Amino acid sequence: MSKNSIIIKEQKNIALVAHDNKKAELLQWVKDNIESLKKHNLFATGTTGKIISAETGLNITNFKSGPLGGDQQIGSKIVEGGLDVLIFFWDPLESQPHDPDIKALLRIASVYNIPNATNKSTADFLITSPYFTDEYIKTTDCFDNHFSREINL
Repeated sequence: MSKNSIIIKEQKNIALVAHDNKKAELLQWVKDNIESLKKHNLFATGTTGKIISAETGLNITNFKSGPLGGDQQIGSKIVEGGLDVLIFFWDPLESQPHDPDIKALLRIASVYNIPNATNKSTADFLITSPYFTDEYIKTTDCFDNHFSREINL
C-alpha cells in the first residue's frame, strides 16, 4: 500500500474529549497546560468543551455531546483532515452507552495516524514533545484504491 505524507503545521487542531469521571482531570490538565494550548485551535465534545471554556476562557469549537454524536463528529473531522491531535481522557472502568462510537473514534485516530492521548501521562508526553509546537510530517496509508473493486454485473 502506498503512503501519503501530510504536513501538520505548527498551529495544531486539537480535539479534547473526556468521559464524565474524567472531566475534572482533563480540566486540570488544560489549566496546567493553558499557555501551550492557547496557541492552537481547540475542539471538543459538547459538555467537555463548555466546561473547559467556562473555566479557562479558551475559545473552543464544540461538537455535540459524545452520546449524541460528538465522538462521531470528531471522527469525521479526522477523516476530513481537520484534526491533528486527539486528547481523550476516557474511563476504561465505566461502561458507556456509546461504547461503539468511542471504539470507532479511537480506531479512526489510529487509521489516520493521529497522535492521541487517552490518559494524563500520555497527554503530558505528547504536549511536551517538540512536535507539539513544530511542523511535523506524518505518513498515512493511501486508501484511494483500497476499497475499489471492479464489479461485473
